[in-house]
Amino acid sequence: MAGYTKKHAESGVKTKLPKIDCFPNQYKKDYDILIENPEFTSICPKTGLPDFGKITVKYVPKKLCLELKSLKMYMLAYRNLGIFQENIVNKMLNDLVKACKPKKMEVLGEFNARGGLATTVAARWPK
Repeated sequence: MAGYTKKHAESGVKTKLPKIDCFPNQYKKDYDILIENPEFTSICPKTGLPDFGKITVKYVPKKLCLELKSLKMYMLAYRNLGIFQENIVNKMLNDLVKACKPKKMEVLGEFNARGGLATTVAARWPK
């Protein structure tokens, strides 16, 4: 693709972000947890322009639940990070699964239109 490099594609993917804390799940039965961040922001690694969107995390906890303050700080770290939208959703899924080891999880990124195109990216675990 003209103008896009491997460096653009890999931007932000391996960036170390704030630790995501968890707390013990108090219930043995399955239940869903839905977390929404309607004010998610990041930076396009190619143009440097801001990207805005909504991130939704839905999961069934196993032994641990995500602690919301640390999750908020984790998501805020993307604000100045140059990273493609597809990579945001997949990186976030990987990081969250690593932190809380759920029974299942989905991360959905619904990004606002820029240049007339809106993007929705979904990643699920297990695959």
